[in-house]
Amino acid sequence: MAYKPFDLTGKVALVTGGNSGIGLGMATAMAEAGADIAIWGTNPEKNAAAKAALEKTGRKILAQICDVGDEAQVEAAFAETLRVMGRVDGCFANAGISGGRSGPFLERTLEQFERIQRVNLTGAFLTFRAAARHMRDRAAAGDKGGVLVATASVAAIEGAARNEHYGASKAGVTAMVRALSVELAKHGIRANSILPGWIETDMTARSVADPKFSGNVLPRVPMRRWGTGADFGGIAVYFLSDASSFHTGDTVVLDGGYTKF
Repeated sequence: MAYKPFDLTGKVALVTGGNSGIGLGMATAMAEAGADIAIWGTNPEKNAAAKAALEKTGRKILAQICDVGDEAQVEAAFAETLRVMGRVDGCFANAGISGGRSGPFLERTLEQFERIQRVNLTGAFLTFRAAARHMRDRAAAGDKGGVLVATASVAAIEGAARNEHYGASKAGVTAMVRALSVELAKHGIRANSILPGWIETDMTARSVADPKFSGNVLPRVPMRRWGTGADFGGIAVYFLSDASSFHTGDTVVLDGGYTKF
């Protein structure tokens, strides 16, 4: 007999940045486990391709254009998600941008710093706030529960030289999640962060393709490979499922052992 808590039938998950990489890996696994899925992204073509792929699972799929750093867009997109999907049981704040190949800290511009925070930190705040309000109202009506999951990074816990603006955004997300896990528990809402290591995605494509960079990084990964979006499917299913009903306030590292070696 199958272990029933991992069955996501009847649940709805929202995944920001869900049209590729880690977000699509999460969305695909949750759909295959029975959940209906809404994805937000800023690229219409990638949204359409992801929607077509996810619909092969037979689940209800919604793809929306949304810049998570824009408050009005987030509020409008979440309202549309609720109108079409009816509810949101799990909100996965996965949308993010990298620090790029920017220069040293002493030459960092305010624009560079704020650009990263706008998407990675403010975007997670706006998305979680919209979802948590919905989950709180649902709890008040007798339907208690909800899941908030942030995609952070091992940069939140390691010294990321020349990438302090990115590391700061991800450390901020983990701190926010810990606070939310305490404040929102009375509504039955759980909050956790996932910290990826080196993952092969569109965002890291240039670095992965660089022989010098790969030669420096891969020997430090005990699993001796780049992570993939599919590697995050299991943890997404777990956090959305009833199997994780007592798991909150955590930071789960998924890095192939990188931070241990």
